[in-house]
Amino acid sequence: MAGTALAPMDEHWMRRAIEVARSRGSDPSTSPLGCVIVLDGREIAAERNQTQDLPDATAHAEMMAIRRACEGIGEMELRGATLYSTLQPCGMCTMASIWSKVGRVVYGAGRDDVHPMYFEARHVDTLSFITDAYRDDITIEGSCLRAECAKLYYPPDADLPRDEQANL
Repeated sequence: MAGTALAPMDEHWMRRAIEVARSRGSDPSTSPLGCVIVLDGREIAAERNQTQDLPDATAHAEMMAIRRACEGIGEMELRGATLYSTLQPCGMCTMASIWSKVGRVVYGAGRDDVHPMYFEARHVDTLSFITDAYRDDITIEGSCLRAECAKLYYPPDADLPRDEQANL
């Protein structure tokens, strides 16, 4: 379900996610998405999009961070953890957050803040998805450092050649 207010440390952790997103460059064509997972006030995972590097279509920053966090704590569930993502999670990453029992998702830029190439054409609205989720103990908060996060990506009106646009 949608939450109501950002916590005092949210900007701190989102700045860390931005740092992770930029760790291998900041070219918007490479989808420099960063994700940090925090549990009990400490970082347990921090990953960048690795879809091209691996190559693996499922290697989104959130998916990689969830994998690392679970490996790190030796558990399949991340109850009580907060996942910070520089961009609104896609349907796959939202579902992974639900299944891994993340307690809270905080994202920076939303779908309307960036070029459509960053989302699948028939995007699942993550706010509605969380509201209708199998669990009622997960929240999602948007717009944390929204402008700073949006600068990582092409703006909504960028004139890009179609063959350079992912997901379209």
